[in-house]
Amino acid sequence: MANRPKPLSGFPEFTPAGRIVEQRVLASLAATFELHGFGSIETRAVEPLEQLSRKGEITKEVFAVRRLHASADAADDLGLHFDLTVPFARYVLENSANLQFPFRRYQIQKAWRGERPQEGRYREFTQADIDIVGAENLATHHDVEVALVTLEALERLHVDFGVPVAVMSVNNRQLSEGFYRGLGVEDHLAVLQRVDKLDKIGPDAVADLLVTELEMSPAAASACLRLATIRTPDASFVDQVDALGVSDPMLTQGLELLATVVEAAGRQVPGRLVADLKIARGLDYYTGTVYETTMTGYESMGSICSGGRYDSLASDGRMTYPGVGLSIGVSRILVPLIGKGVLAASRPVPSCVLVAVDSEETRAQANATAARLRARGIPCEVAPRADRFGKQIRHADRRGIPFVWFSSDEVKDVRSGVQVPADPDAWLPPEADLRPSVVRSPLA
Repeated sequence: MANRPKPLSGFPEFTPAGRIVEQRVLASLAATFELHGFGSIETRAVEPLEQLSRKGEITKEVFAVRRLHASADAADDLGLHFDLTVPFARYVLENSANLQFPFRRYQIQKAWRGERPQEGRYREFTQADIDIVGAENLATHHDVEVALVTLEALERLHVDFGVPVAVMSVNNRQLSEGFYRGLGVEDHLAVLQRVDKLDKIGPDAVADLLVTELEMSPAAASACLRLATIRTPDASFVDQVDALGVSDPMLTQGLELLATVVEAAGRQVPGRLVADLKIARGLDYYTGTVYETTMTGYESMGSICSGGRYDSLASDGRMTYPGVGLSIGVSRILVPLIGKGVLAASRPVPSCVLVAVDSEETRAQANATAARLRARGIPCEVAPRADRFGKQIRHADRRGIPFVWFSSDEVKDVRSGVQVPADPDAWLPPEADLRPSVVRSPLA
């Protein structure tokens, strides 16, 4: 007998019940994005390796793609995309003549990274991205807009499905870079990349990296860490930064832009967005506002939604396409919540009705009844065998199907045992039973 296959670490798969939860969440996200005028696109799974590795330190995470029968000297020049932003930039350049700017897109798709699997980090995962891209320029009010749309989408998941509350933290790269310039630091990106490790390795270790690797003075390193400790739910961070005594024109501009985002969010989604000046985002294509988001009670999972402003990610040498966007880690949210039973489907199958079969000779009658129910949008299936009715009812119960339909045109509620006459051209189940829903464990 063949051995049972072992799960492949980092490539999560859901049961049918878990997949129902995922489908409901994905549909909710798409509905929110479309309410705000974002159109859906899908890009290919592979990109040239040169394109995937040209921004940021991600070369080690890319899965290379090679044909099995390729010649030994063939170049491995394709890789699976590790996020949706890089392929989106390529998509904009290739299709710019057919796009209307500012271009508003959402994209829900798989991505792949060759990193060590752990809770919240997988080698294959689903992301849901929104971006707004302009031609040559993009108004800063879009930095506020993408944050508000994303928070609305996450809040809808919380209200409708019981996904934990999301809180978005926001910073501005101009603020950080201007502060470092005011300290006399030239390689601001190197500082950002080390400050980005603050939550992982702690302030002492970050200070040591700044001094030993970047040769900053202990006083400058201390100032960088004091900046990174500032976190406020309103624009009061401006006064706290001013109190550090560092000045630079870019710092002033960054403070103004960040204050605009925080104040707008405070009016529309109070308590869901905070200014957090340690947020850095290690990739080098971010140039302005940057975002990270955590779920209340699940902060150890890290950010479940991140992104920012990028002013030069996409350029063909003649035209530059600046943009701002956010990416929701759907798998990062759902895999732990479904796996721990926090979120579940009300039933594991879409079927609302099992149509009983009296005998194999009358199966055509059962099929006809099922067709009449389906024509009215009622999901149903026909019993696989003409067993005794008691067995067919137990089959429905094991499947999670709430109703059984008999040839006498009677329908039985499997849960209560109540059986009543019904017309297949008129009967409707309760709205809550028509399709499976997402339920949250009362113990979660």
